[in-house]
Amino acid sequence: MIERYALSPLKDLWELRAQYERWLEVELAVVAAYEKTGLVPQGTHDKIASSARVDLDSILKIESEVDHDVIAFIKSVTQNMGDEARYFHLGLTSSDVVDTALSLAITESGKLIIHALEKLSEALKERAVAYKDVVCMGRTHGVHAEPTSFGLKLLSFYVEIKRAIDRLKKATENCAVGKLSGAVGNYANISLEIEKIALTELGLKPTVVSTQVIPRDVHAEFFTVLAIAASSIERMATEFRHLQKTEVLEVQEPFREGQRGSSAMPHKKNPIICERLTGMARIVRSYVLASLENISLWHERDISHSSVERIIFPDATMLLYYMAERSAYLVSNLVVYPDRMRENFKASRNLVFSQRVMLSLVDRGMSREDAYQLVQRLSMNCWNSGLDFKEVVLSNEEIAQYLDSEEAIRLFEPEYYLRNVGQIFERAFDGGN
Repeated sequence: MIERYALSPLKDLWELRAQYERWLEVELAVVAAYEKTGLVPQGTHDKIASSARVDLDSILKIESEVDHDVIAFIKSVTQNMGDEARYFHLGLTSSDVVDTALSLAITESGKLIIHALEKLSEALKERAVAYKDVVCMGRTHGVHAEPTSFGLKLLSFYVEIKRAIDRLKKATENCAVGKLSGAVGNYANISLEIEKIALTELGLKPTVVSTQVIPRDVHAEFFTVLAIAASSIERMATEFRHLQKTEVLEVQEPFREGQRGSSAMPHKKNPIICERLTGMARIVRSYVLASLENISLWHERDISHSSVERIIFPDATMLLYYMAERSAYLVSNLVVYPDRMRENFKASRNLVFSQRVMLSLVDRGMSREDAYQLVQRLSMNCWNSGLDFKEVVLSNEEIAQYLDSEEAIRLFEPEYYLRNVGQIFERAFDGGN
């Protein structure tokens, strides 16, 4: 992960020293389990814990000789131990330590991302409530459709992020598993009891059935959930990007004092945060394929997944954490222009009220087919000639047979389209019930 997008505390989890410290944590938990069951002398754990040190330079030097990071770790950590060193890594294989420690990193990363997404959801909730009654133009295919509430737009993002949080909680929980089952997962040199005691100490559950590694389908689920969350953030960012266009200008990203938008054009205020979030979502999604490829390994394991995971776990988790943190800032500081939202109604010359006119005619007795054809004919005339649809409706003799002028005028009130928004908000805050 490049430093530009790496934020603490999540980036600290993936530092090489932190990795070795987790390995040591797993090894010590196993020794403690052996001691608890009487398989090693009492006091062994404390002796090992007091002498074990993570010396990064030492580990890397040894690894350059043995070309095996776990062996280098063991040799370095045990070099100052006495006889108790023979109980270190007893009955274990490399993946017991590496995979179990990886689960610790994944679960902690998941918790940090969840916390960041919760901040984003709270920011969205606050702004959604603030703009609940603000009328804006709803668009489909990029074209004016019907009036809606700007708060409702934000509410849809809020509910989507809440779903992302729920998925991530479940996926993180599913990754909170370890394996201490030996070289091919058959517990030939270590017992299920030792595994259970050690993993309980680490806050993990045993993998029900493992090979030499934890099955990678649980990781693929985790990456898929990260990608969905990133895509939800991108949907929000894409909306804000469109609304910041000069000819729309209903919202703008925050623009700090001293900030510059272009090296050539001093007037520019560009949606750089939203565009960055869009690009990051592409990267997070791309890692899903790599995680799926990691599921199928040869027999009880190979290491084709290892090099992949050294890249995708730090990158994907740090990217989504960055996205959530920056999105919370973006939403909290988004500049909103309600007056411009009303002004933009004029661009389509009241054509957005066509459905309401049609339904009112149907309600007064006209067939739906006849009402549709009439309103469409009038609408197309407005499109082609630049006429105002409201004026055309008020002057049309056929419509006048069904609606008087006061009734027709009321059909062009934007607030009508917000009459059920309050109930939608209540349902959203009531958990969708």
